[in-house]
Amino acid sequence: MTIYQPSTTPYQQHQGFGRTFKAGHLSLGLFFPIEAFQGDTPTMSNQVELARRAEALGFSTLWFRDVPLRDPSFGDVGQVFDPWVYLGFFAAQTSTIALGTASIAIPLRNPLHTAKAAASVDQLSGGRFLMGVASGDRPVEFPAFDVDPDQRGDIFREYLEVIRKAQRTSFEPLQWSSGRLESADLIPKPTTNEIPFFVTGNSRQSMEWIARESSGWITYPRAPQLQKTMVANWREAVKAQFGDAYKPFLQSLYIDLDVRPDAPPVPIHLGYRLGRNNLLALLESLESIGVGHVILNLKYGHRPASEVIDELGSYIVPRFTAHSP
Repeated sequence: MTIYQPSTTPYQQHQGFGRTFKAGHLSLGLFFPIEAFQGDTPTMSNQVELARRAEALGFSTLWFRDVPLRDPSFGDVGQVFDPWVYLGFFAAQTSTIALGTASIAIPLRNPLHTAKAAASVDQLSGGRFLMGVASGDRPVEFPAFDVDPDQRGDIFREYLEVIRKAQRTSFEPLQWSSGRLESADLIPKPTTNEIPFFVTGNSRQSMEWIARESSGWITYPRAPQLQKTMVANWREAVKAQFGDAYKPFLQSLYIDLDVRPDAPPVPIHLGYRLGRNNLLALLESLESIGVGHVILNLKYGHRPASEVIDELGSYIVPRFTAHSP
């Protein structure tokens, strides 16, 4: 059975990857929580209804955060619920939309637990899981989980290699600095030879390493001309090792969608307050420079999320609709 044996199907044929990415095209995703809210505590209301609406309107992917502890000074608790539990819940509440993490803090978790949880979500969702990974950036987390923050870059690489080998092999001994696997196998296996994974930011790695090891790169919003340089650097790093192989470039973007369709862009934290026509122009400019996916975050909005999603679904998403795997 496929859940017990490593798949020989390359990750490029993964259902979630195919729905979200296509060379030369941009698709749209949404961060949980899908709502606007003050402070660091969302209401988490109506999330199933909003997620299903996003799926029906053609958004490609829903994205989940890994925030194990509340630190009020950081101002963001993500979607509150444990990402693996919430992913399993939404795998049952949706049917076609891809489900991604942005991102799992790899050093804070036993790599075998991460590998099992990720493969479980991938199988239960029918191959819709995309795994964004990071080295962690919240100072309160590292002592709480007994992780040396100065070593998190090394731990990130080591644990990620354990996760990938556990997915790709069967009963192959594995050893790392804090554990050893012998005479046992990590199950289930994912639906492809490994789950597509995307490094967030630099995660204390070089661009060359990220280009070589990952399925793509998640980074932060920048002005289009600056982002154009980042995309070009990414493409060169990928080309140097894989020729014309496609590895997508992803970014987040906070938006406060103005009720006025032609409202000009006004900068907000990591994004803009703007009308839908200028949002469309911005997204088209990002597509033209090679951005493959934009994850929209509604936290700083002034309108109900349901209204924003419906407006995006009517006027923006059809231009960047999800792809057919």
